[in-house]
Amino acid sequence: MAYSQARDFMFCSLCGTMLCLVSPKTAECPLCKTPTSAKGVLGREIGYTLTVEDIRRDLGISHTMEETTTKESAALIKQTCKSCGNTELEYTTRQMRSADEGQTVFLVCPKCKARDTEN
Repeated sequence: MAYSQARDFMFCSLCGTMLCLVSPKTAECPLCKTPTSAKGVLGREIGYTLTVEDIRRDLGISHTMEETTTKESAALIKQTCKSCGNTELEYTTRQMRSADEGQTVFLVCPKCKARDTEN
């Protein structure tokens, strides 16, 4: 398929909503129901690049744990630090993947600041 630089073929010329193919010959606007010939849509392909930075910005995720973890939000648990042997760790949780998967648990040793995660 040919990569298309101009993306106007995907949108309704009347209201601007993205078109849907309803048959091999017809594309239709789901909002205003304006039919359009599918000749301009068939055989075209759109590509785009999505970076980790784009996702972080859109979701409001920061780069470092210090920015997201505060003393008020971190809870203490009785678990031994793998680095220094401290018997208590601070933990926070965050939904990093889709909603049907478990949260990621972030562990930080308050003594040596070593970090670990549990999925």
